[in-house]
Amino acid sequence: MRQIEIHSRFMRKCRCMKHTVLFRWRQRSFSFLQFGAWRIVFLALLLGYGWAPKANGQEPPSNPTASQSQSGTSTGGAHAPVKDAQQRPITAGGFVSGAPVVYVDTTHAAGLDKFHHHAGSPEKRTILETPGSGVALLDYDNDGWLDIYLVNGSTEAALRGKEAAPRAMLLHNNHDGTFTDVTDKAGVANERWGFGVAVGDFDNDGWPDIYVTNFGKNRLYHNNRNGTFTDVAEKAGVTIGTWSTGASWGDYDHDGYLDLFVPGYVKYDVNNPPLSGKGGLPPGFCQFRGVEVMCGPRGLAGEVDHLFHNNGDGTFTDVSVKAGVADSRGYYGFSSVFVDIDNDGWVDLAVANDSVPKYLYRNKHNGTFEDISYLSGFALNDDGREQASMGMAVGDYNRDGRIDFFITNFSDDYDTLYRNEGEASFTDVSFHAGIADLTIPFLGWGAGFLDYDNDGLLDIFVANGHVYPQVDKMDWGTTFAQRPLLLRNLDGDKFQEVPAAPGSGLAVIVPARGAALGDLFNDGHIDVVLNNMDSTPTLLRNAVRNTNHWVTFRLVGGPKSPRDAVGTKVYLTAGGARQRGDVISGGSFESSSDQRLHFGLGAATKVDKVEIQWPSGVNEEITLPALDRIYTVLEGKGIVEK
Repeated sequence: MRQIEIHSRFMRKCRCMKHTVLFRWRQRSFSFLQFGAWRIVFLALLLGYGWAPKANGQEPPSNPTASQSQSGTSTGGAHAPVKDAQQRPITAGGFVSGAPVVYVDTTHAAGLDKFHHHAGSPEKRTILETPGSGVALLDYDNDGWLDIYLVNGSTEAALRGKEAAPRAMLLHNNHDGTFTDVTDKAGVANERWGFGVAVGDFDNDGWPDIYVTNFGKNRLYHNNRNGTFTDVAEKAGVTIGTWSTGASWGDYDHDGYLDLFVPGYVKYDVNNPPLSGKGGLPPGFCQFRGVEVMCGPRGLAGEVDHLFHNNGDGTFTDVSVKAGVADSRGYYGFSSVFVDIDNDGWVDLAVANDSVPKYLYRNKHNGTFEDISYLSGFALNDDGREQASMGMAVGDYNRDGRIDFFITNFSDDYDTLYRNEGEASFTDVSFHAGIADLTIPFLGWGAGFLDYDNDGLLDIFVANGHVYPQVDKMDWGTTFAQRPLLLRNLDGDKFQEVPAAPGSGLAVIVPARGAALGDLFNDGHIDVVLNNMDSTPTLLRNAVRNTNHWVTFRLVGGPKSPRDAVGTKVYLTAGGARQRGDVISGGSFESSSDQRLHFGLGAATKVDKVEIQWPSGVNEEITLPALDRIYTVLEGKGIVEK
């Protein structure tokens, strides 16, 4: 207990010191050198508390069991079960009769239930079987409608060649609310133990390519522009061959080509899986609330991360170490995203790690990154504790022009909302925003900022599902299959749960993992696709019908920007508010969402200003002739299609 108390006091001191430095920095307009001096003082004080930074980054003292109720995952202490009026766990109950129907489950009607995800056995005896897989929304054939790519897992028997491997599925949008399986024709079945998917046009030919991360070799499906793809990962040099998770594309060096970041998760040997009492793990080591469960990630060796520089000729060079993002500690990486956090025109890099501190790397404009994970306030939560971070959403929820983060975490812990304070500093405002208590019983995965009701404020969607089937046998107030959460942005400061009407899309009880968001039906409303563990997927179609207006942009980069405009920022002013949207690849959990930028406008009847900041450095303003439509904008040419 004494160790816990000292650790808690230590982290509170760190936070106070950080906030003091930032306050003085803002009040007195410190120069960069002056802040550097304060940083030296800050680190010197940390040394006085017994923390010596590593040569390649900061690392605080770790006490894995101080605040956890089990050995494998970083979470909070055991919480009392939360139940609804029918005594159902709130994760599989809490439905509100008479609540408005916001989403409807159209999975069967759309034809998505022909896909079935597989990941090992139902018992989930090993960690390989538990994370599940992602989903991507992309217009692979450039017909103006989003298609769906669902990644599949596998089984131990398939890995050993004793049975056919489960297959991924590409579903073509038929423009009528239904989808057709075109996997065989497209050649994108993967047939490996798949986890993540990231969409990006790596060769700037105007057609989206697909990167699939696996346990084993990854695939890079190059779009042949005729409805088919070719796996060029070997030639490109991006197979890796270990256990990769949620990748992200982004042009970190401003050469006009998308580079690729790939987090690594756990070192795993199929022939010697980690089990309690075996492989160096003591008997009884792998427990959750005193119940034996699968082992990991804590106690297991982690994989390193990889940054691949795009050479512009179809090949990539691994520059992870040179760039300073190799993760030499072997943290358990799950999700990543390139996005500009400090508005300097260069994409930075955020990585959500499982049960260890998160990474935030600031782009130094010279091909390298600075690890600012701790100094930014992003590495830990407000209690100074690492969390079991799964998914990651990025967006400007309070309309201050700065990118904020929402991170999903384990049950018995809360999902974390980090508000960007400027100067690359973030504050955990989860409790203030009304998010923390609500999310504690849930185990979150895929997530995204979206304006589901087009009122001009970004809301939050969260996909949930547990990793331990054993929870269904216990009275802990949580379940293996869980309902999603939709958090409505009230005023740019507070959020409120949107009640789940019985039988509606928000009332589906599924073991969700990957989540991708986008306007699947080109009607100006954001829909959601979930990839569910050992199950069929879920298509949640937006059922909100109101008088609010909207506009969507499909951006096309010029010769000095990535063709798919990844890294572009758009600022839209309407109704007295200025919104921001960023084109990203990756994020959520092992997934890729619609790369078109959607803005809800509320009651505004006109857009006053649209500012576009392209990756090339070109700034452009456009005028919209009308609302409630999708515009294609070509860098330097303005609107080219309506």
